Amino acid sequence: MELLHPIQIDTNYEQGSHWIVTSNHGYIAYAQEEWRRRFGQLKSRMLVSGEIALMELPVDRSEVFHVMESEPAIFIRYLQPVDLAVDVQALQSDQEHTLDCLLDQLMKSVDGSITNLRVGVHVRSSTAGESLDKELRDALRSAVERKGASVAIQDPERIVALFIHDGAVYAGLMTPEQAGSDWPGGTIRFRREEGQVSRAKFKLLEAERTFGLDFAAYRNALDIGAAPGGWTSLLLERGIQVTAVDPAAMHPSLIEHPNLTYYKSNAGDVALEPGEFDLLVCDMSWSPKVTAQLVIGLLDSVVQGGTVIVTVKLMHKKPLQTIREVKEMFMEHLHIIRAKQLFHNRDEITLYMMKM
Repeated sequence: MELLHPIQIDTNYEQGSHWIVTSNHGYIAYAQEEWRRRFGQLKSRMLVSGEIALMELPVDRSEVFHVMESEPAIFIRYLQPVDLAVDVQALQSDQEHTLDCLLDQLMKSVDGSITNLRVGVHVRSSTAGESLDKELRDALRSAVERKGASVAIQDPERIVALFIHDGAVYAGLMTPEQAGSDWPGGTIRFRREEGQVSRAKFKLLEAERTFGLDFAAYRNALDIGAAPGGWTSLLLERGIQVTAVDPAAMHPSLIEHPNLTYYKSNAGDVALEPGEFDLLVCDMSWSPKVTAQLVIGLLDSVVQGGTVIVTVKLMHKKPLQTIREVKEMFMEHLHIIRAKQLFHNRDEITLYMMKM
């Protein structure tokens, strides 16, 4: 097997690691900055403009995963270690043998057998080469099965990931937790339902999955800035009693729901009982500081240990500064469990917090 060594990126590090890093479009520079602040040094080469980069760090893969586990990044949507790289021509000339050798070397290099495990197969490329991607994906699935593993579409125990760029195939082996997602590239997809109120529902669905929540376990939720009701509709589906507040109109399909109380008003004008809710959600297109202040003003209505989920709009040119300032506001009242730019976020992030 013809390996590319060293990886095609300038390096002066005696010891380090390489990574395919994916962000939401336009936010890869902030993912780079997050890593630069954590690891001190970073070298990067863009593979897909504004979205995917090949990055090099001066620490090994285990140290990177340790740091990412203790303090997950906000803007890295999907993280693939580059454990091996093979010339794409080697795959085209002898695909089956090359993939078998690649898997053997991957398992050896990271001391991670996939035998008897459920394995996700993720194949992506930097160019529109779906036919090549599909062909390689099918061949890799067969190779995984030859190693005694079963191919898993959902909930894999390990992921074998290949990224194709400029004649090279970059390969990595990791867990879904290390990757940050069990979807290729973190591109999580939900099926749009007939009669769905809005696509905003997908943001809350993704938050539930990403943060390991189960909304069915809550009893009473407050949805601030609820109209037209995308988030409210999901919470109602989970069997929760929902109080929705918004001066704008809710979708007609929700109005008569027996578990919905709707106030066509500003949230600050509604009288709420102390400790009335165990879940507060807010997805408003307001200034992030104004939104934070509004949420803080309503926290008396949330029980101690209650969950708070808020989107923070990144309306200015300094998103890291905006996030820091908003987090500082919330930290006086809430424990911030996770800050993450989800796939269904656009110019915003989602905060997952708990009332102290």
